[in-house]
Amino acid sequence: MNSRIEELMARIHELQCELEADLAAKREQFRYRLDHHRVRFEDEVLELHRRLRTSSLQYLLRARLLHLLTAPVIYGVALPLLLADLAISVYQAICFPIYRIPKVRRADHFVYDRALLPYLNRIEQFNCLYCSYANGLTAYGREVVARTEQYWCPIKHARRPRASHDRYEQFFDYGDAQRYARELDAMRARLADADRS
Repeated sequence: MNSRIEELMARIHELQCELEADLAAKREQFRYRLDHHRVRFEDEVLELHRRLRTSSLQYLLRARLLHLLTAPVIYGVALPLLLADLAISVYQAICFPIYRIPKVRRADHFVYDRALLPYLNRIEQFNCLYCSYANGLTAYGREVVARTEQYWCPIKHARRPRASHDRYEQFFDYGDAQRYARELDAMRARLADADRS
């Protein structure tokens, strides 16, 4: 990796640390803590949340008609999501050991804590579960594909994608045939050794 990319990666790490500090400040502001991956609000905050909750019936009665009519479209995507989840998991289970690619941990990508917020009614909680699953699946699938890409075709595009994955900057420059031929096996070996936990 060239020094400019290393500098940018270091800056990204600094920004991630700043983000963590900001999140800690938000936890203090809204008076909760994380206890073994569980969120714990202070008692008076829990009581306030419960008082602010809208009942499911009120939620439905206040909903716009078009929102209600599009619900089957939104939830109609559930089956394709489940099939994609199955396909990604089967693919990873069969292929990653053969390629010596460390498996992606599902738990790193699926987070369901919003559905536990006491100020959400049952419908809102279900919606949060559904969105958390869909976004978690997308992140999980993206990491599986990113590791596959790093193994099979770790070459940057001539035109940079709008939102590349975290591994992209490690890839070989577009058109650098000599480095690709010289270092592909080493990159695969680094992938096999990295991320193991």
